Amino acid sequence: MTKLTHRIYIIILSGIVIITLAYLIISGFSYYKTGLSERFFHPDYVTLKPSGILGHGLGILGSFFMIFGIAIYMLRKRWQKLSRLGLLKHWLEFHIFLCTLGPILVLFHTSFKFGGIVSISFWSMVAVFLSGIIGRFIYIQIPRSIQGRELSLHEVKSMKSDLSEMLKNSSELDEDSYHFILESTKKKVELYHGNVFSRYFTQSRNDFKLVRKVRAIIRKSNFNSKERKKLVSLVKNEISLNRRIERLDTMKNLFKYWHVAHLPFAIVMITIMLVHVAITVTFGYRWLF
Repeated sequence: MTKLTHRIYIIILSGIVIITLAYLIISGFSYYKTGLSERFFHPDYVTLKPSGILGHGLGILGSFFMIFGIAIYMLRKRWQKLSRLGLLKHWLEFHIFLCTLGPILVLFHTSFKFGGIVSISFWSMVAVFLSGIIGRFIYIQIPRSIQGRELSLHEVKSMKSDLSEMLKNSSELDEDSYHFILESTKKKVELYHGNVFSRYFTQSRNDFKLVRKVRAIIRKSNFNSKERKKLVSLVKNEISLNRRIERLDTMKNLFKYWHVAHLPFAIVMITIMLVHVAITVTFGYRWLF
């Protein structure tokens, strides 16, 4: 999958989620804003109630998307025969797509009314969804090969370019600018936050300011437009790699702990969901069949 194809792929998946959410909100806004005690008299009650044609269908599709999304990603990770079918990160993105769209459909299936044992499944779903966002954040902080394998510290360091040599060979920079740009790729940000996420956002803010200063220095030089872009890109890449090296062990450990929290919620959610489906079918609730 080329970069352009991958970008189109992500846009299509994101578009489906956004359009679906917008359609459900707009088409059912009048019903969902009505109080629970008055919904029985609403003209869309028969259609949008949890056991209605659309409401019931949303629950079935949402549950299917979540179970299917979890199943295919777990199979891709653990079944060696599937390792040649696309990159793992693309499977992860499709897993995220299904496990984002699924909870949205289930949310509208409930018509925002939660109670009984099903509420445990719903809030477990919410916990899985939110922890999935955190997991994705951690996942992208760990440098990986194109196949999705985690890179070692040595492999990450080998990705660093020899920026000093490039700057030395340039006659467009004065000595102070040369040293400032070179030091900017080695600069350590003093942090006073104990929380890893606070540290991340503090580092990102400081790195953004640093790149902006480097860009201003390069603009004052005699580099042409193409050289300026290349140099700024190299500096940004060096700073990013420095940060990834600093955070490598922390993020790997966080990812291990994240699995401990994410998986139990998913198991609880699916278990109660299956019990809910079994009870629904037992009591004679059917959809189109």
